[in-house]
Amino acid sequence: MLIPLILSGGSGTRLWPVSRRNLPKQFLSLAGHGTLFQQTVARTRTLPEVAAPIVVASEDHRFLAAEQLLEAGIEGGAVVLEPLARNTAPAIALGALEALQRDPDALLLVLPADHLIGDTKAFAAAVAQAMPLAKQGWLATFGIRPDRAETGFGYIRRGEALGEGTFRVERFVEKPDLATAEGYLADGNYDWNSGMFLFRADRYLEELGQHAPAMLEAVRTAHAAAHADLDFVRVDRDAFARVPEDSIDYAVMEKTARAAVIPVSCGWSDIGSWSALWLAGERDAEGNLREGDTLAVNTRNSLLRSHDRHLIATVGVDDLVVVTTPDATLVAHRDAAQDVKKIVEQLKSADRSEHSFHRVVHRPWGSYDSLEAGERFQVKRIVVKPGAALSLQKHHHRAEHWIVVSGTAEVTCDDQVFLLGENQSTYIPLGSKHRLRNPGKVPLELIEVQSGSYLGEDDIVRYDDAYGRA
Repeated sequence: MLIPLILSGGSGTRLWPVSRRNLPKQFLSLAGHGTLFQQTVARTRTLPEVAAPIVVASEDHRFLAAEQLLEAGIEGGAVVLEPLARNTAPAIALGALEALQRDPDALLLVLPADHLIGDTKAFAAAVAQAMPLAKQGWLATFGIRPDRAETGFGYIRRGEALGEGTFRVERFVEKPDLATAEGYLADGNYDWNSGMFLFRADRYLEELGQHAPAMLEAVRTAHAAAHADLDFVRVDRDAFARVPEDSIDYAVMEKTARAAVIPVSCGWSDIGSWSALWLAGERDAEGNLREGDTLAVNTRNSLLRSHDRHLIATVGVDDLVVVTTPDATLVAHRDAAQDVKKIVEQLKSADRSEHSFHRVVHRPWGSYDSLEAGERFQVKRIVVKPGAALSLQKHHHRAEHWIVVSGTAEVTCDDQVFLLGENQSTYIPLGSKHRLRNPGKVPLELIEVQSGSYLGEDDIVRYDDAYGRA
C-alpha cells in the first residue's frame, strides 16, 4: 500500500504578511488551483493504487487541515496532531507508526504540504522509478535538477548508479555560498534537496532506531498514548514533549548506508520566500508578477500582491516585493526576501498580534473580521457556515449586540431560543449564557458590536462546544 504522508507543520514566516502562524502558507492559495496543501493532496491522487493520506499537522491547524481535506474530496485519511513542533524526523516517525497500523508493508511517500510542482506527470514518473528501490529497503529521496546556482537550498551529491535514473547518495551538503553553488551547477552531479522521500515505513523506523534510538522510543511512547478526538489522532502532549528534536536529514538520511536519490525536473519550488513565488509565477512582459488591484508604471521584475481591494500603484521601481493585507503592508527588495522573517521576529519581540493572526480569523464554525476597535468597544463581521454553531458560552467583561446582515440566526440567550432574520438584531447582556447557530443552507453574516471593560478573546467560558475546545 502506497500511503502519502503529508507534513503540514510549517509556519512560512518568510511569506509574511500573508502567511502567519495561525494561517500558514500551506493552507493558502498562492499559485495554481487551490491551496498548496490541497495541491499536494491532489498530486498524490494521480498515483496508481494510492491510499488515503496521513497528515501530520499542528494542533492549531487541525480544523484547517480537516476542512481542506473535505473540500478536496478526501475520505478515510488520518490527521495526526503534533502537540509540539519537533522537526521532521519525529513527525515522519508518527506517520510511519500510523501507517503500519493500516499495512505492515506500507510504503510512505513523504511530502511537505507547502511545495509547488508544475509537472505532475514528471513527479509521478519519479515516484514510479523510486518504488522498486523502496520495496528493496532503500530510503529514496527526490533530488531536483538545478536550473540555476541557488544558495537557499541544500544539495545532494549523486554517487554510483543503482539503475535507470536512480543513484546512491554520495553525500548531503548544506546550503552553499554563491561560488560553491555555481560549482555544483557546473559539476552536473548535484541536485537540490527537495525534502520529499519514499521508503517502507518499517525500514524508516529501523534506521531511526539504529541512529536515534532515544527519539524512536519516545515517539513510540507518545503514539501509544494517542487517542481519537473527533476525526483526529491526538498524540499525548507530555510524552511528545520528551521527544528529541531533529530533521530526517540529520537523524537518518546522512547516516544510513542505504540512501538513494532520484533526480527529477518537475517544476518544483518550495515557495520559501516572496522571491521564490516570483520565480514560480507567470510574469508579464515587464517581468512583474501581479495579483489583485495593481497599477504599474515603469516597474520591472517586481512582485505586487494586493489583498482586500487595496490598490497598489508603483512608479519607476525595479526588483521590489510589495504585498498588502487588511492590517499590514510589506515593501522589500526582492534580493532581501529571505530576511522577511526578521520582521516576524520583531513583531514577536514586541508582542504584536500581526505575526500570528490575520484581521480575518478562521474558526471551525466560520470566521470573524475585526473591523474596528477603540476604548471599550470592538466591531466584528461574523460569518457562520450553514449548519454550524459557536459554543455555548458567556463573557465576564463584555456585552454584545448582534445585527443580522444576511441569512438566519438561531440565538440562545440564557433560557430563550429564537430566530433572527435579515435586518433584525438582539442584545446579549454581560454574563448571559449564549450561543449563535446557523440553521439555514446559506452562510449567516452578522455584525457584532462588543462593549465592556475587557474585550480579549480569552474572556470566554465555554459550557458546550461541538469542536472539543476547552
